Amino acid sequence: MGLSRLALILVIIGALNWLLIGLFQWDLVSSLFGGDAVRESSGLSRVIYALIGLAGLYSIKFLFENREPARAD
Repeated sequence: MGLSRLALILVIIGALNWLLIGLFQWDLVSSLFGGDAVRESSGLSRVIYALIGLAGLYSIKFLFENREPARAD
């Protein structure tokens, strides 16, 4: 459950970052972790991007999970 929650948090961060890029052409991750926030990113920013991408790939499994509603007995 912890890995799933971490993956979800990273996917949300990635989605918010893309929203900011789309609306304002501003890259939050590069701004926080180095780089010029427009063209170039630092090594740490690239690690963050890679983690977000891996979290997105991991989250694909949620599409295929069979969730049963919880029943109160």
